[in-house]
Amino acid sequence: MEFPLWKSYPAFAFILSLIAVPCCHGGKILVFPLDGSHWLNMNILIEELHGRGHDITVVHSKTSWYIKEKSPHYTSITVTLPEGLSIESEDFMASFLRKMLEIRRGKGSLQAFMAMNTDFSDLSNVHREECQMVVTMFEDQQLMKKLQDVHFDLVLTDPCLAGGVLLAHYLKLPVVFNVRWLPSGEAHFATAPSPLSYVPITGTELSDQMDLIQRARNMLQYSINLYVDKYVVSPHYDALCARYFGPGVDLYSLIQSADLWLMRVNFVFEFPRPTMPNIVYIGGFQCKPAKPLPQDLEEFMESSGEHGVVVMSLGTLVNGLPSELTDKIAYAFSQLPQKVIWRHLGERPSSLGNNTLLVKWLPQNDLLGHPKTRAFVTHGGTNGVYEAIYHGVPIVGLPLLFDQFDNLLRMQVRGAAKVLEVTTLGSKDFLQALKEVLEEPSYQMNMNRLSSLQRDQPIKPMDSALFWIEYVMRNKGAAHLRTESYRMPWYAYYCVDVIVVLLAAVLVFMAAIIGIVRFMCCRVCKKRKIKHE
Repeated sequence: MEFPLWKSYPAFAFILSLIAVPCCHGGKILVFPLDGSHWLNMNILIEELHGRGHDITVVHSKTSWYIKEKSPHYTSITVTLPEGLSIESEDFMASFLRKMLEIRRGKGSLQAFMAMNTDFSDLSNVHREECQMVVTMFEDQQLMKKLQDVHFDLVLTDPCLAGGVLLAHYLKLPVVFNVRWLPSGEAHFATAPSPLSYVPITGTELSDQMDLIQRARNMLQYSINLYVDKYVVSPHYDALCARYFGPGVDLYSLIQSADLWLMRVNFVFEFPRPTMPNIVYIGGFQCKPAKPLPQDLEEFMESSGEHGVVVMSLGTLVNGLPSELTDKIAYAFSQLPQKVIWRHLGERPSSLGNNTLLVKWLPQNDLLGHPKTRAFVTHGGTNGVYEAIYHGVPIVGLPLLFDQFDNLLRMQVRGAAKVLEVTTLGSKDFLQALKEVLEEPSYQMNMNRLSSLQRDQPIKPMDSALFWIEYVMRNKGAAHLRTESYRMPWYAYYCVDVIVVLLAAVLVFMAAIIGIVRFMCCRVCKKRKIKHE
């Protein structure tokens, strides 16, 4: 007997694929995001999850910057606070940027390094206000009962601000992190072995090849981070843990107990380092092939001829740049044969050239993927860097804040970027850097190699992220992938107790040997004395 199905190979292969791929019915996911650029990539993940049939609920404050109350992809829960959160204010970020630029401009590099690592008032206020939001939620019994009655499958959160971590513990739900940063540093340091001899601390602008002085600086920054953890950040959250969860629960025990860490980097970009089974690397998951540009932008791109176009975007903080700096940038652009598309929200620079188009918004991914694009001027945000890698566009870096210095350092070490200090930037220096990146073939060659590595993966980063989120949903967590080291006291983790016991055993053994020898010697002496008498 013959079965027609076996004769139809495509149909048979399709059925086999359905059997082979794990099935996950649409689940209920509670998302506690971070605003600003972090929300941009979280929203991409939310859209993909919604497209796979999952029901998404997003928690945000009423003063959210980018997070919209209404969306076709999620239902929102809006938390109204007595006072708006300044951390979700463009004015706050612009003011913070100006403050950091003044610090870097007015001091030497070492002095600036120390100044930025000893003024923690803004950081403390950010986490204090995040905790205010959490308290508002926990005290709203009607809201918390509503959340409990939904029976979510997991909490997806960005732990850079840890409100979502506390909410997940309150609701007793599995936790998936969309993560690169924790409240006071890079996420690996809380969950994976991180030897300071070759794992650079964010903020040091060091590579994985450090000399003695650099390793000392790395240890200094690590010590500062420990101080920040213990005395600046954690007290705000630990007070809430003691209030709502009782003794034995603190911020970092909750962070380290997360089921899965979706890390927004990979080792095309990051320096090699130890890792853990529950860390999944999804660097570049937001990248996708370029879509056609709007007609006006396409015409501008095509009008550039053989010289091509330089794209510039400094992210969400661009309106915080002083006008004297934007004038220098504009003048340098005016000297190029290339055309320039510049996302600029401030005053129109007085030195703007005819080759430069100012826009308030630009389709960054689509522009970087356009064949006419020759270089990308960026502040070094992770999203933009990965899009440049994906599309093979070399970088001129103008880092402004946070991790941007270290992000661009990684690209410079790989020969795919030229990085400048923005506080001492002159038109001549900027123009020279642009020409170097545009005319020196090594920048394009090195970026093409990174692009090839980024694309040469067995599974796309987005598909990996979706699989592992659904994996946690199917299995009600992923505790078997998580190390239990966070439950160990520090002296057990570092085997201090073992060393003490071994030293004690050695001392007892030596004391016993010495005692036996002395006893034997005494007996021999006594026998000789008796014999002599």
